[in-house]
Amino acid sequence: MMSANGKAPAGEARGKAAAGGSLMAQPLVGPAPGRAAGYLGLFALGVVVGAAGGLLQAAWFPGGLLLALGGAAGLFLGGARAVGTRAGAVAPAAGWMVAVILLTASRPEGDFLFAAGVGSYLFLLGGMAVAVMCATLARTGQPDAPDVRLGK
Repeated sequence: MMSANGKAPAGEARGKAAAGGSLMAQPLVGPAPGRAAGYLGLFALGVVVGAAGGLLQAAWFPGGLLLALGGAAGLFLGGARAVGTRAGAVAPAAGWMVAVILLTASRPEGDFLFAAGVGSYLFLLGGMAVAVMCATLARTGQPDAPDVRLGK
């Protein structure tokens, strides 16, 4: 049924979208509380892994650096696979970045955690590269509907 201006009423458009029409016609719905709690938990794990990696990479230089970057990669990719979206990799990467940035700031007393060395720069740049790789490698699931064609 069409209205006077030639467009379908809003209720009919929503029904068409639910029946397989355009996704743009569906109302925007925020994330579920459970999903938001999952992202917050991944963010907190990212903070912990970033702080532990910052301490570990300097303690045992070549092996500690590889272990810290491997732990970060495991968390980022595991978060993406657990949630099923790329945001699952971005949430722990953001937590990792917050922890690392806070650890690189020098204090008024002159104390600092990251020395100006090759290992620290490799940890910072390598962690960012690992985060980007894990976020782009995250596979999203296929649509559930059997009649959906992906090539269109």
